[in-house]
Amino acid sequence: MKLTNLLLVTLVFSVTSLFSQSEIKGTVKDSDGIPLAGANIVVKGSTNGTTTDFDGNYTIEAVSDGTLVFSYIGFETKEKKIGGQSTINITLSEGNQLDEFIAVGSRTAPRSNTDSPLPVDVVGAKDLTSTGQASFDKALQYKIPSFNTVQTPVNDATSLLDPYEIRNMGPSRTLILINGKRKNLSSLLYTQTSPGRGETGADISAIPTDAIKRVEILRDGASAQYGSDAIAGVMNIILKNSANEGSATIRTGITTEGDGEMFGIAVNNGSSIGDDKGFINYTIDLSKVNQSNRPGTVNAAGDAADFTSSNPNSYGSYLNGSLLGGVDLTGFTVPQAVDEFTNNYVGTADYNTRNAAILASNAQGLATTEEFLGRRPDAGNINGSPETASAKFEINTGYELSENTNLYANAAYVYKKVNSFANYRTPYWKPLSEGSEYLADFFPGNNPNTVNGYDGYVPTFEGLLTDYNATIGFKTVKNDWNVDVSFTTGGNTQTYNVNNSHNANEVYSPSTWVDANSNGTLDDGELSQGSELYRSNSQRSFSPGGTSFSHNVGNIDISRILSDKISIGFGSEFRTETFEIIEGGLASYDGGGADSFAGNSPENSGKFNRYNFGGYFDIAYDVSDNFLLNGTIRTENYSDFGNAFVWKLSSRYKFLDDKVTLRGSVSTGFRAPTLHQIYTQKAQYSFVPGQGIQVGGLVNNVSSTANILGLPQLDAEESTNFTVGLGAKINKNFNVTVDYYNIAVKDRIVLSTEIGATATDAVGNSIGNTPLDQVLNNNNLSDISFFVNALDTKTSGIDFVANYKNISLGDGTLDFTLSGNYTIQNERDGAVKNPQLVEDAGQSVVNATQEALFFTSRPKTKWILGANYNINKFGFSFNNTYFGKTTFKQQGLDENLRTEFTPKIVSDLGVNFNATEKLTIALNINNLFNVLPEWGFKAENAAGQALIDDTSLTYYGITSIQEQSNLITFNQRYSQMTYDGYHFSQLGTMLNLSINYRF
Repeated sequence: MKLTNLLLVTLVFSVTSLFSQSEIKGTVKDSDGIPLAGANIVVKGSTNGTTTDFDGNYTIEAVSDGTLVFSYIGFETKEKKIGGQSTINITLSEGNQLDEFIAVGSRTAPRSNTDSPLPVDVVGAKDLTSTGQASFDKALQYKIPSFNTVQTPVNDATSLLDPYEIRNMGPSRTLILINGKRKNLSSLLYTQTSPGRGETGADISAIPTDAIKRVEILRDGASAQYGSDAIAGVMNIILKNSANEGSATIRTGITTEGDGEMFGIAVNNGSSIGDDKGFINYTIDLSKVNQSNRPGTVNAAGDAADFTSSNPNSYGSYLNGSLLGGVDLTGFTVPQAVDEFTNNYVGTADYNTRNAAILASNAQGLATTEEFLGRRPDAGNINGSPETASAKFEINTGYELSENTNLYANAAYVYKKVNSFANYRTPYWKPLSEGSEYLADFFPGNNPNTVNGYDGYVPTFEGLLTDYNATIGFKTVKNDWNVDVSFTTGGNTQTYNVNNSHNANEVYSPSTWVDANSNGTLDDGELSQGSELYRSNSQRSFSPGGTSFSHNVGNIDISRILSDKISIGFGSEFRTETFEIIEGGLASYDGGGADSFAGNSPENSGKFNRYNFGGYFDIAYDVSDNFLLNGTIRTENYSDFGNAFVWKLSSRYKFLDDKVTLRGSVSTGFRAPTLHQIYTQKAQYSFVPGQGIQVGGLVNNVSSTANILGLPQLDAEESTNFTVGLGAKINKNFNVTVDYYNIAVKDRIVLSTEIGATATDAVGNSIGNTPLDQVLNNNNLSDISFFVNALDTKTSGIDFVANYKNISLGDGTLDFTLSGNYTIQNERDGAVKNPQLVEDAGQSVVNATQEALFFTSRPKTKWILGANYNINKFGFSFNNTYFGKTTFKQQGLDENLRTEFTPKIVSDLGVNFNATEKLTIALNINNLFNVLPEWGFKAENAAGQALIDDTSLTYYGITSIQEQSNLITFNQRYSQMTYDGYHFSQLGTMLNLSINYRF
């Protein structure tokens, strides 16, 4: 905290030691002597600026030894030293485009993109809308090579918010800013087997695309400049600030499969405030997207093996059968269990008797399965894109309080409702057996072979999300000191409902004692059992609760150019965070809870908070006009885990008349464990290959259970980042950048794989006597998982961007863009850091599936080649995105195999027609050639190749390789849509039409 206190003292001293300014006036004209209205004038190295009026006149305050920067779109940019003058007139020549000043990457004076020592992508509003994608995150997927996101099916709460990441680092390691201020995290913690497992991120899909002026993506570690979460980089979303421009857009779309219908309307508009002293810009975006369904054709034999309760070929039945001769079949797959049982029993009376029973039950179980799937080949499964309705509101405003002081504010509110489905409970998965006869009354159907036509049921999952953020602050310039003071608040709440389900657990109300003979003792017949609460008395709608996250942030940022060569910046931030696990209704968790999604129990619910306080100091030294050095230090103190100190050094050198720039940086970073990771504790349903649906437990690190198990508390991740790059601006139309990055993360926080019992009997029950076994048995859990600082990782790669624009072709102009990302290295560094209980159980918190999620489930390389051609009233765009190879190791997959996803090119076509100066009609065909993900098995070794080549039948007429496919696709339910490894749209071709009218 000593450094923090020193920074605060420096801050106070600097604010009070301001120097005097004088007023400068003048006129800005073009080379023909015509006044330029709206030209920009900025005091170099500051945010103090103004614009010319209709006659080209301006007035600004600045110190006498300062420098003014004059710029206007389509004209050269000029700098003019004040030198004590009170009047400065400027003439700008046409021909050069205005270099946009970027707000991200520096805590001193803003710099243009070409002057920045750091790699920054700037994506304009037009670039985002040209993709034809319905949401901001999906638009970035097809604009930024190192950015990836994917829609995941049947992942419960994940349907509300798709995980995203930059440079394969997960959603929690990219900091999101709105107008330079930190956006709140989502309350969602990804706990299923999907990209981003164990992490959370800000909900960038909640930001309406029509409200965005541009997006600045800093592809470099920036914890020293911005604090926690900036290990992979920073995304700064700049909102529109126009006071006199606006538009209304109507969007509609549909997939070529005839589903996923989309309709939306967005309005963006602005207005001036108080004699043009301020502005207000607002956006309203309302949309509805219908469900898209892409189920697979379910394999009957695989489903019969997994779910036919009377089928002796099911895994559990073989374990039960092993009791006959004491054969331990724990950990065997079904075919292995068949062989082991046969080898131990063949030729015996027990074998002959059991074999006859197996054959008879096989036929009965398979016939039941085939009958249902003959009527419903997809097993009633609904997976793909859920039905979504959303309303988004954004406002951005600013007001000039005085000549050098501006008030600014922005606010947003988002409402999103998602309707999705759990896996269909088939009648052979949830049969009418003793104790469950009530299902026929709960879910009547049209099955001719069952009571009331019972044909199974499908629970629904309905999610409601609200997200808000707001910032208010002021910027003032006095004697060349730039002061920015702000307060930011934000929050995200997600609550859920489960319908068309039931609680199948045996739970009774408390027993009643009636002292019939008034003798004060409990006699026979005086204690009556409580009534059964669920099963046949169960409700069918449940409120499982949800989660909520909010933060409040205060910032003070100060900067000044001390001379032509040195500028400084420093500031402080105070942040409070609150995370709440919202308790569900009693029936949603009692006894095990609602089928498909258990609610939050009281002991797992609560409200948790923390605060942190930090400060930074930044100095930039322009050794010469070409050579820049920049350094930043930062210290932070968190109330729950302690201190963090990080630093950053960066540099830039320009040569060949500023046409080539060499840049690089080295820095340290950190990411604090989120409150979600520290406090989340829950029971959750998941599919375990070969064993059906199991209930596991997620144990948090501050609970009594964690103490029993000896789980360590979480600490911050630490990183070391190195970046070096080369940029060439050959001419005003052609530029190229190449950047190498290397990110080493120490003590990376992961959600462990499922840790099971240390020892089991023949039927899979825990018989060990360790604290782990006791926790599992006492809570009726098959396994537990938890968060732990388990990994050190290394990630490196290359980013490439090239732009060539304004190529004359016929009567029009042609632009080309080629950008790409290639991952050189993304892997674990050293051994997994297992807690002692996991080591004692002979297990690991990171298995092959986890490793694949971290390191190989995103494209090794991704390239985007785009072309835009504008001619007269038409604009044509053709973008091709190459998604490179990904590999995966699904849970249950044979260790000698992996799945590999084939590289694909997704092409998007856009046509714009400018019907009038104000009316534009746009047609986008996304995924023009209906390219879908494809995967196949690859052998890790000779044993794997032998398994691929083996076409012999094992059980139910299934080959060994077919069984592997069944395991990873839930018996082909997810042949097109799966949780793992896919990295682009799985819905096929989408047609989108939009009509935009500019006010």
